[in-house]
Amino acid sequence: MSKRSVTEVQTVSSSDSRDPKKPFGSHPKRNDADDEMGEFEDGWEDEYESDGEVVDEEAEDGMDVDEEVLPPIEETEEQPPAADVFIPGLHKLGEDEVLEADESSYIMRHEMGVDWPCLSFDVLRDNLGDERQRYPATAYIVAGSQAPAGQSNQISVFKMSSLHKTQRNAEESDSDDEDDDEVVDEDPVVETRSVPHIGGVNRIRAQPLSPSTPLPPVSQPYYVASWAETGKVHIWDVRPLIEALDTPGYSLPKQRVSTPAFTITSHGRAEGFAMDWASSGGANPSALRILTGDVHSKIYLTTTTTSGFNMLTQPFVSHTSSVEDLQWSPTEATVFASCSADQSIQIWDVRSKGRKSVAGIDQAHPSDVNVISWNRSTAYLLLSGGDEGGINVWDLRNVKKRGTTGTEPTPVAALNFHRAPITSIEWHPTDESSFAASGADDTVTLWDLALEADTEQEGVTMNGDVPVPPQLLFQHAGQKEIKEVHWHPQIPGTVISTGYDGFNVFKTISI
Repeated sequence: MSKRSVTEVQTVSSSDSRDPKKPFGSHPKRNDADDEMGEFEDGWEDEYESDGEVVDEEAEDGMDVDEEVLPPIEETEEQPPAADVFIPGLHKLGEDEVLEADESSYIMRHEMGVDWPCLSFDVLRDNLGDERQRYPATAYIVAGSQAPAGQSNQISVFKMSSLHKTQRNAEESDSDDEDDDEVVDEDPVVETRSVPHIGGVNRIRAQPLSPSTPLPPVSQPYYVASWAETGKVHIWDVRPLIEALDTPGYSLPKQRVSTPAFTITSHGRAEGFAMDWASSGGANPSALRILTGDVHSKIYLTTTTTSGFNMLTQPFVSHTSSVEDLQWSPTEATVFASCSADQSIQIWDVRSKGRKSVAGIDQAHPSDVNVISWNRSTAYLLLSGGDEGGINVWDLRNVKKRGTTGTEPTPVAALNFHRAPITSIEWHPTDESSFAASGADDTVTLWDLALEADTEQEGVTMNGDVPVPPQLLFQHAGQKEIKEVHWHPQIPGTVISTGYDGFNVFKTISI
């Protein structure tokens, strides 16, 4: 069996019996070699380290050497073996190689396969409590499939339970650890309830519920919106699906779950991906608002009243290409942001006349701006991810208003580590300086902007090619075509990601 490693925590091994989709973890180290968060190890260092044998000092001084003990070194044309280092996005696996996780990098790590790829999902809030730290954990998510045949697609609610801590090796276990009973080598349990969906699901988003707002009772709806490839946005009540997962023998009300509660047809036949909910009243349906953006650069607002949903017919128009993502302001009820394939980020106020943006960054990235995320704790910070693989952090206080003069703002931080388009980005729900991102280089990265470069770490690169930003905490890989990543708002530090081959649920020692 051959192995290749990434720094000291990532390995790749040749084994036909292993799952070729198994991920691995990597957490850059930041202090000295004895510290758990030390600096990157040299991938070549082990090639030249002493193996502990005692070498005769006289031999080193040129004295005679017994050739039977130390035979003369023969010249050879063979080259020394290459460094056994694997860098996601830079290197490719061989035909007989698979990624193998270093479980010591994770507090928890689980995988879940699906029948058809679910390239968009959202985390559903539950009534199990906030700030949950004990294991095994339970999580609920909603996802939409992308099956080859449009009529085979579904909206599914998954309940993932028995999510135990990652099994530790015997030598790593502490007999005095109070949490030893939580470390169990036991498979998680996955249950699901689904409803049919016409067409593949481009994006799915759940009605937002704050920590102070409990899960709606069975009698009240819990809405989820799906952007279909047919050009329609369907709104579903998934509360009965959750109840069916939690209540043995529960009979699903077919009429309530088999058809959408409402369908937004404002976009005609134009397909779209951008979507975001806003709510000033929690589970109160009369306070809900949802924005949807399409590939023809138009953004529509749909609101709810006591009588139901209301589509506004006049679109917001300032973009000149496909609208890729939308985000409501966390503090201003009438303000939202959008990003587009026209390389810009626009800021809007729904009260403005003419449905034009009120401020913006015209050249936010040198290519399509794929995703944005608005900081919930520091409302003037906005993240953006581009098609070139770059991540920018923007201070919205520097963004110029329309009709005013001034220079184009520059990002307060520009992170260029991913080697392919950024596919998802999201601020940590409670830590104002941390965020997660995913890329088409098949990796998820975790970041902390509060970190600064250590003097001993300056100039550190991976394989002498890819600079390692000091803000990079962790790199997770092993999934194929990762499309979205979300933090679980009720289980601190837990990340869920989806790709072509299913879901990963993990929590690292870095967060």
